[in-house]
Amino acid sequence: MDSAGGLASPGALASCGVILSLRQSGWAKGRHDTGLPGASPAPCQRAGLSSQPMDPIAHAFSGSAAAAAGLRRITPLATAALVLGAVAPDIDGLLMFGDEFTALAHRRGLTHGIAAVFVLPLFIVPLLMAWDYRVRRVRDPVARPARPLVLYGLAAAAVALHLAFDWINNYGVRLLMPFDGRWFYGDALFVIDPWLWLLLGGVSFVAWSARRAALAAWAVLWLLLSWPVFTSELVGASVRALWVIGLIGLVVIRWRLGRQPAVGASDTDGVSSGQAARLARWREGLARAGVVLAAAYVLLAVAANGPARREVAATLASEGIGASAQVMIAPVPGRPLAGFVVAETDAGYVLGDWHWRGQPRFTLRENALPAQLDRTEVAAAAQARPARDFLAWSRFPYAEVEVDGEVVLVHFRDARYAGGRGGIRGPSVRLARDSLAELAP
Repeated sequence: MDSAGGLASPGALASCGVILSLRQSGWAKGRHDTGLPGASPAPCQRAGLSSQPMDPIAHAFSGSAAAAAGLRRITPLATAALVLGAVAPDIDGLLMFGDEFTALAHRRGLTHGIAAVFVLPLFIVPLLMAWDYRVRRVRDPVARPARPLVLYGLAAAAVALHLAFDWINNYGVRLLMPFDGRWFYGDALFVIDPWLWLLLGGVSFVAWSARRAALAAWAVLWLLLSWPVFTSELVGASVRALWVIGLIGLVVIRWRLGRQPAVGASDTDGVSSGQAARLARWREGLARAGVVLAAAYVLLAVAANGPARREVAATLASEGIGASAQVMIAPVPGRPLAGFVVAETDAGYVLGDWHWRGQPRFTLRENALPAQLDRTEVAAAAQARPARDFLAWSRFPYAEVEVDGEVVLVHFRDARYAGGRGGIRGPSVRLARDSLAELAP
């Protein structure tokens, strides 16, 4: 932290995101004992969160961008409060180092509910005040003291922003925890959105990249963020090209600034006080513009989702498929105008594709998914603890059943990740057929 309480380099941002994302990468194969009579452990591919390997990065960027836009000046350590508050709810990611399906059942729960907005800052503010009293003001006895109530408000606002960001994607969030475990889904943007990275990360980059060490750290971070953009099968060539253009634009903006003082820095490196003040105002205005653009982008995506879902439901009704209980249009990475459609029917789910500029906008796929949850073998397999945990998380659950002689293998899936979209896959439960005969009506 610098003397003003800001982040001296993007290292803190990178570490917050990378550390918290460790629990979402490196998924391996595991085995689960079903605990059912006549059942045995079956290979079970872990949850494979390919859809959200690095989401804490965007959260850290949101807190940093809010600070760069002017909130950092409210009180010393404001930047730290905003960044820590923005990433704090993902502390539940530590569950991913244990049993993956238990983690799914509790993911985005207690730390992502309305109570967390008020509780999590109670852990953040004492840490910041201890730093302020024992480190910062020891180094600079005449420094302005941090204001704990203001830090609490900033941290609470950052936690609330985190919950809003988690709501806008199709993974969902349990906003009413601990009072109600219902899931809420915005279905507006993909869980990893490169344009939010560029807008909010670009604001942070311009704000805190004055020194060579900071520039080097940012270069490494942008390379890391580029990795999923260029390696994911879900990202198209046009998105990759625009990503590169965006990065070049950030480099040009930073080059035009030259070696100027960072936001909140006391060392102006030979720049006159008047020039430094003008640069600070210009930089802060640029940060505000970036935040406004990001907010407008999110709001437009949210507003567009409702009419799209209604049109899909009307099209399904006209096709004789019937009214759907739920319709999801899952965003495509970097392509907010396109989406993957899942519509719930009495028998299961129908899949399709959506594009705002398409003719027609909604195209129905032929491969409908039967849910099969009422089958005897599926109902029996659903009693296994990994299956119960997965179903507590799943939004559009369905099962695939394999019969091999005297063995029945039940695979639990979620239609959000059907159609070759990768993502999270549920447990597989192996049952003996003779045990199922006793359960048959």
